[in-house]
Amino acid sequence: MSEHSTYTPGSGIEKWLDERLPIIRFSKEHLMDFPTPKNLNYWWTFGAILVMCLGIQIVTGVILAMHYTPNIGMAFDSVEHIRRDVNGGRMIQSFHAVGASMFFAAVYIHIFRGMYFGSYKAPREILWILGVLIFLLMMATAFMGYVLPWGQMSGWAATVITNIFAAIPIVGTPLLELLRGGFSVGNPTLNRFFSLHYLLPFVIAAVVALHIWALHVPGNNNPIGVDVKDTKRDTLPFHPYYTMKDAFGMVLFLIPFAWFAFFAPDILGHPDNYIQFNSQVTPAHIVPEWYFLPFYAILRAIDFNLLFIDSKLLGVIFFGGSILILFFLPWLDTSKVRSGNFRPMFKWFYWLFVVNFVALTYLGAQPAEGIYVILSKICTAYYFIHFIVILPVLGRIETPRPLPTSISESVLGKAH
Repeated sequence: MSEHSTYTPGSGIEKWLDERLPIIRFSKEHLMDFPTPKNLNYWWTFGAILVMCLGIQIVTGVILAMHYTPNIGMAFDSVEHIRRDVNGGRMIQSFHAVGASMFFAAVYIHIFRGMYFGSYKAPREILWILGVLIFLLMMATAFMGYVLPWGQMSGWAATVITNIFAAIPIVGTPLLELLRGGFSVGNPTLNRFFSLHYLLPFVIAAVVALHIWALHVPGNNNPIGVDVKDTKRDTLPFHPYYTMKDAFGMVLFLIPFAWFAFFAPDILGHPDNYIQFNSQVTPAHIVPEWYFLPFYAILRAIDFNLLFIDSKLLGVIFFGGSILILFFLPWLDTSKVRSGNFRPMFKWFYWLFVVNFVALTYLGAQPAEGIYVILSKICTAYYFIHFIVILPVLGRIETPRPLPTSISESVLGKAH
């Protein structure tokens, strides 16, 4: 029990429980009464939105798994069986498929918000690293889930993406065969992916718990990036102020979510995925889901050799590096100022990076030919330059605007 706890059990049952498992005390101290900066805006609601998305994916996924058959002869038909014959199956499948896209849309907003407001800076490095780890686990889970419908795009995406491992020297081929369960994508691959796709969301939930724990040690960052000076003046209890704000943000987020699920559940998927996988017929243009496109564009942009490294291995290095570099962001950004609101030069480069990322998303969906290849190379180069050159240099040459002395001053200043 906390030495400074303000919680008092309200009944005999609560007292009995509190002495044995102080879960109500814990939730009151660390969730309801948690002191939260009073100036958080709606960009901070995406943490709660992401927890909601994870819950939706786990619940719908467990129900779908009850009706899905992980066998290459029956997987495609079992998905159609869910959509056509299972009570409510069409809606559950739609919410799961659309939910994956909405989950990634929310996580990209959450990451870009963290990048703009410097939420990765000390003392929140572990919080950021755990967040990037969640992103990696999400990508692995989503990729394996995309294979399960066993359509043309599913099977060929599995073939192309697993081939990445073959480029790794020495261990590449054994890794590839272990992942596929053989020399090519087949029934063992589908079984492995189904098993891991079911397991990984629970691993994500565990890392999310660590992520929230790591948040509660230093407390929330805020739009001005100034530390809490006076708990009474600078903060509000999380409940009811931010529980209500988060609930409102979640309802707003559910409006486009519901629109896609009810009116356009297939619009975010590829038409070829409604044709059963045929290993003898290659689609004209193999593309992954939209949320993988920026990194897919980076993978395809590298088609030159460097010293003793062939282009395929170099592409894999850049592909992996584009995600792994995020782990080092707290040390690459040398500025002492957290919030981008007070960094005039950083703002321009930040928005240039956002535009560049959107461009990579677009280019990943285009054929790897002509002008698209040249633009992909330029955008890939800028992606890495932003992290390796621009952020370290900006911190040394930029003159930030004066910071408010406290969160209260910032809030009250706006009121006048």
